[in-house]
Amino acid sequence: MASKRNRGADASGPFVLDGRFVTDRSGFFCAIGEAVNGPGGYFGSDLDGLADCLRGGFGATPRFALTWLGFDLSGLHLPHEFHTQVLDVLASGGVEVRPRFGG
Repeated sequence: MASKRNRGADASGPFVLDGRFVTDRSGFFCAIGEAVNGPGGYFGSDLDGLADCLRGGFGATPRFALTWLGFDLSGLHLPHEFHTQVLDVLASGGVEVRPRFGG
């Protein structure tokens, strides 16, 4: 997952979202929060919150890359529409998603 420290508002990456064990929406938001801000970190709890975080003040500020491990595995558990919406929010927020497939 993410580093052991909370990166705070000046986060600079690298950012790695471990999606191998994401089985629902709340799990996704937990995983992205930890990817950006370390264990227990917050980076939105719904799509609107994610978009707000991408505007700054909650960790990384766009433009940054997010490596998404197990992209296909999390996609099996998340509703297709939600998976697509997440990608749209990240892209519109200036995040380059780098999907990695498999476990």
